[in-house]
Amino acid sequence: MSSPLPTPPVRVTEDDCPGFSRGYRLQHDRVREQWVIQAPERALLADPIAVAILQELDGRTRLGTVIDRLAARYEAPREQIATDVLALLSELTEKRILRL
Repeated sequence: MSSPLPTPPVRVTEDDCPGFSRGYRLQHDRVREQWVIQAPERALLADPIAVAILQELDGRTRLGTVIDRLAARYEAPREQIATDVLALLSELTEKRILRL
């Protein structure tokens, strides 16, 4: 019996318009004073950088636009913002927290 082929990593691009998958959402936990990704039967802590990125996602806006907004807001090099955004969102898409 052959082993299943590994699935290729998800590659999110600036043309994608990701949003949260069904059952997932970003929510502020008032008890812990912490942002979390609320999921069925669990909650994942989100660091401040992830929160800033995830708050921009609506499933309709191109990531290129989101990256431009973040670069302007934080007065940071666009290339660095793009690298960070694409890496985080690729990881969350692979985990099926986000959908493209």
